[in-house]
Amino acid sequence: MTTRETSAVDTEVVVVGAGYAGLTTAWRLADAGVDVVVLEAADRVGGRVFSQVSPSGVRIDLGGQWIGPSQRRFHALADRFGCRTFPTWETGRHVEVRADGTRVDYAGAAPDAGPGIEEYERVTALLDGLARTVDLERPWSTPRFAEFDVLSAEDFFRSETDDEDALQRLALAVQGVWCAEPREISFFHVLFYLASGGGYEQLMETRGCAQDARFSDGADAVARALARSLGGRIRLGDPVVSVRQTAHGVEVSTGRTVVRARRAVVAVPPASVERIAFEPVLPPGRRGWVRHSPMGRVAKVHAVYEEPFWRAAGRSGIATLYGDGPVGVVFDNSPEDASHGVLVAFVYGDRLDRWAAGSGAGRRRAVLSALSAVAGTRAERPVDYVEKIWPRAGWTIGGYECFVTPGGWTRYGRDGWREPSGLVHWAGTETASVWNGYIDGAISSGERAAAEVIGALAAVRQPG
Repeated sequence: MTTRETSAVDTEVVVVGAGYAGLTTAWRLADAGVDVVVLEAADRVGGRVFSQVSPSGVRIDLGGQWIGPSQRRFHALADRFGCRTFPTWETGRHVEVRADGTRVDYAGAAPDAGPGIEEYERVTALLDGLARTVDLERPWSTPRFAEFDVLSAEDFFRSETDDEDALQRLALAVQGVWCAEPREISFFHVLFYLASGGGYEQLMETRGCAQDARFSDGADAVARALARSLGGRIRLGDPVVSVRQTAHGVEVSTGRTVVRARRAVVAVPPASVERIAFEPVLPPGRRGWVRHSPMGRVAKVHAVYEEPFWRAAGRSGIATLYGDGPVGVVFDNSPEDASHGVLVAFVYGDRLDRWAAGSGAGRRRAVLSALSAVAGTRAERPVDYVEKIWPRAGWTIGGYECFVTPGGWTRYGRDGWREPSGLVHWAGTETASVWNGYIDGAISSGERAAAEVIGALAAVRQPG
């Protein structure tokens, strides 16, 4: 997948980033007969989707991992490259650990009754209704757009209810989807995202929804297959430091290479764009958009066991946890053949900041204590323990996606969201209209960016 080092490379289009967005862009361009080079800072492809084999031999997804039935582009690529999926395990009783330490077993999407549930369901139904008014292609044309964008999600929630238990439930939902706190995120962005994914239930639930299935060989299997199909067009370990637009095209420079091209596609998260120097400087709309699009804060922690012992006790391994502990959500992430048991714990937002500041031993104790509340004391003795703290992860500096802060859409969305900046086009899941923030959105953004570039190149070739 790499080519030999050279001081200069000439091509038609250069793509920055080899995550799903960049790989799809390059694949579509190559398929259209356009010469393309991909520059990737990391030593692998996949971006925020990354799997590896644990010491005991279990492949685990350290980043994005799920695929839902309505994510049609992702399914189409998986089918094309023969990448198999299997249903997410959800059989058995789920667990809710409340702020006071009460542990409740339940079946279905949520407990039938409990503190704040009725108010939580009322507010989430209201969210769905408002999300149906969002214009996904021209978000700024949405009714009450500016009114909703100036609010944080917390502002809106507290204007609707003073039930603290309902507010805790809403906060965990925001943390789980955006890896942010309700005070940090634009309420309009919440509505846009819900509309983009097909509604609240689609984002939150498992069967038939966004967490429906997993990949037998890791969620980056499709990315690895795309990379193989692109052959020597990808240069790994080549971080871009500058993008310069000239009278003849663009020059994209890394620590060892200058790629000269007619167009560039930057397919990295907005927060990562700040690591690149642009000449001329990016337009004010794009700069403002980047400043108002911080990356979420999340850690993904896997505990691997000799077997999925909780299943024999009639437990699903799925849990939601409130209170002061680090873990917010737990899933059964065991391999398809159940040759080992795997529980994955998610640590979000403010809880991540507190937990990550501790020692490695302290972090491990805190997570395993949470898992013992979900699956029993045997959960405190894994054969492997693997942390991925995404804000500390090299070039990505957070996860799962960037979110938009209050006022960001109103001030910068029209010009900054995905409008090309001269000869520079933008891809990445944050630029998607459908399944924004998900792998499917990354794929559709690559398709859109490739179409933009192909159209621009064709227009230049036309007489006059």
